[in-house]
Amino acid sequence: MGEIEHATVADPVPDAVRGRLALALDLDDLVEAHRIAAELRPWFGVTKIGLELFCAAGPDAVGAMRDLGYQVFLDLKLFDIPTQVNRSARVLGALGVEYLTLHARGGIDMLRAGVDGLVEGAAGAGLPEPTALAVTVLTSDDDAPAHIVPNRVRVAVEGGCSGLVLAAGDLQTARELAPRLKRVVPGIRLPGSDHHDQSRASTPQEAAANGADLLVIGRTVTAAEDPRAAAAAVVSAV
Repeated sequence: MGEIEHATVADPVPDAVRGRLALALDLDDLVEAHRIAAELRPWFGVTKIGLELFCAAGPDAVGAMRDLGYQVFLDLKLFDIPTQVNRSARVLGALGVEYLTLHARGGIDMLRAGVDGLVEGAAGAGLPEPTALAVTVLTSDDDAPAHIVPNRVRVAVEGGCSGLVLAAGDLQTARELAPRLKRVVPGIRLPGSDHHDQSRASTPQEAAANGADLLVIGRTVTAAEDPRAAAAAVVSAV
């Protein structure tokens, strides 16, 4: 990793680059999550809080990351009847999250309900309008039929979402069908890293070259022998 030496704390990463990188905090300990997030703050502008950390710490996790200066990507993949999704999203919008995921499998009415609730919650708290992200196909699912992603992209557009969560291999489809929607790619791995349970993973270079707006990086950095060096390697690749 000799090529990453230029990307150090002494040589700050531009905000425009950090704003494209989301640090996935996939653990159940808020103290540890806070430690990791604080250590890697020079390279990341967004933290992703998933089910595990939110179940462990709830809204406190959101507040802790905001206190560190991060934008918060709350990845709960809401999927329920429209009323429940609307009410839940309203609560989450008031917490100050910048991104919230809804599963596109829930359909147009559910997505619209979630978007409305999210916007209402943020507005009621005097906060900027967040971005509702429609999850298309999980990165662990390599058996989804070819028509699923295009269909779910269309559902996301009709449901009023402002962005999509999809694999790097689906970015061209997203650009063609929904060019104005923000494109978020999880499962980012440095070359040679273990893909773990994410069969549709990609490198930072691949995702960036194909038009990803936000890259979600977790274990390839957080589980690295030297997380700071791994973070710098990701930055050097985008």
